[in-house]
Amino acid sequence: MRAILFDLDGTLLDLDLGAFLKRYFAALDAASAQLAERCAPGVFMPALHAAVGAMMEPHPGRTNRDVFYDDLLARTGVDLNEHWSVFELFYRDVFPTLGDTAGPAEGARRAVMTARELGLGVAIATNPIFPRAAVDHRLSWAGLGDLTFPVVTTYEDMHACKPHPDYFRQTADLLGVAPQECLMVGDDRALDMPAADVGMRTFYVGSDGAAPADMRGTLDEFADLLPRIV
Repeated sequence: MRAILFDLDGTLLDLDLGAFLKRYFAALDAASAQLAERCAPGVFMPALHAAVGAMMEPHPGRTNRDVFYDDLLARTGVDLNEHWSVFELFYRDVFPTLGDTAGPAEGARRAVMTARELGLGVAIATNPIFPRAAVDHRLSWAGLGDLTFPVVTTYEDMHACKPHPDYFRQTADLLGVAPQECLMVGDDRALDMPAADVGMRTFYVGSDGAAPADMRGTLDEFADLLPRIV
């Protein structure tokens, strides 16, 4: 084993993802009002959701960001290459206020530091539907904002989303290792555990007792176990 992939939301970061996403999209709706005025009433936000969905579908050779931009342009006529400043301000000024109910998951920093101390590559393997600015804020909420990571999966760089095999393969490639040399740590049965399909080992920290995984437990238990695994 040469590398660990850590999911962020619900794994290293303690937050109610469903509630967070409702607040996020409501805030984004308000912030993008001037862009919504460029198309018919009621069109922009449904189109934005559809563009997010397009990122979740296979699109070999194209970044998630490009897929998102192109899909939104086709649906609304709004070119984010020209209007990204609207979202840049949103992620600078508004997004940080959404973390008031989020915080570090118990054992998160210890698990990450244990992997680093063992000389393993560490990737923040969050589903890459957000820009880097949003991921950096969430890392800060998780108490990890002072650390640097060789790989953080964001929509600017990734060519696939979880749970597609290409996502896990690209993350391993960015770490400079084979998928079989990686272990995926996550809380989502549907998004994280399919890492096994490309040969990664898996450690499940969620609440689904039937989730398929090589190992399961808390992050503290993972930190205790990791030296023996290596």
